[in-house]
Amino acid sequence: MAQTAVADSDTGPSLTELARRSGLTKAGRLPSLPEYTRHLWSYRHFIAAFANAKVGASLGSTKLGVVWQLLTPLINAGVYYVIFGVLINTKQGVDNFIAYLCAGVFIFGFTQTVVQAGSQSITANMALIRALHFPRASLPIAVTLVEVRNMVASVVVLVAIVLATGEPITVEWLLLLPALLLQTLFNAGLALFTSRLIAKVTDIRQLIPYILRIWMYGSAVLYPVTFFAERLHGWQLALVEANPLLIFIELVRHALMENVELAQPAPLLWIQAVIWTALVSFGGYVYFWRGEKGYGRG
Repeated sequence: MAQTAVADSDTGPSLTELARRSGLTKAGRLPSLPEYTRHLWSYRHFIAAFANAKVGASLGSTKLGVVWQLLTPLINAGVYYVIFGVLINTKQGVDNFIAYLCAGVFIFGFTQTVVQAGSQSITANMALIRALHFPRASLPIAVTLVEVRNMVASVVVLVAIVLATGEPITVEWLLLLPALLLQTLFNAGLALFTSRLIAKVTDIRQLIPYILRIWMYGSAVLYPVTFFAERLHGWQLALVEANPLLIFIELVRHALMENVELAQPAPLLWIQAVIWTALVSFGGYVYFWRGEKGYGRG
């Protein structure tokens, strides 16, 4: 009897095999990238619900609610127009400086808000992370979706401004959608990258406002892009014109405005936008995935 029992145990499945059949995995194991992506996709309803909850919470915290999402970029554009367009007179050489300025402010603001909120998506949700098991990438992606919803309202206002300032509707307006889609994927990559970076080194969060301000000045938001060509040459000019936010802003201006002078030909801008989007979105995703097992610890 004893020999039979030993024989049965020898021929039976191992504990590892039983765990595999039951869908169990090793504790603390980092899943492969395809496996992690499938797991993240299975949580798509959670991501959407979390984003909706964030929107509801933000709207309920003020009396005007969604109105502030529209007023903030408009107020910023008004202040920038008085300071840069009137006092410093940077509007020279641009036929429709109001539309030109608003396009820059709205498009830059889209990335700015995603970076600011995404950088805190891990550190601000530690209680949730430590209490529940889910792909942590859900949090920066949900933040990006929140800002996409806000951007939809902003685009409606931007289009109204463009029309009110005399720009005609052309077939090139159809290019607005792919430009914003590329920028959304780019923003998601930035949110994923900064969320892990801030989770590792929280002091970097203090530098983000300064980095974003410098980035805005280098993205031709407040003045014609031709200013760069007049003051820079060679590799310096090439470096500035390769700025991804300048590229996205240029694409939106090209889509909504006629007779706008671009830093580079439109086909080259599209190629650069696709390259930047692929690099930042995939690179940010991989960087975040590599740190998946460390979020919430310590």
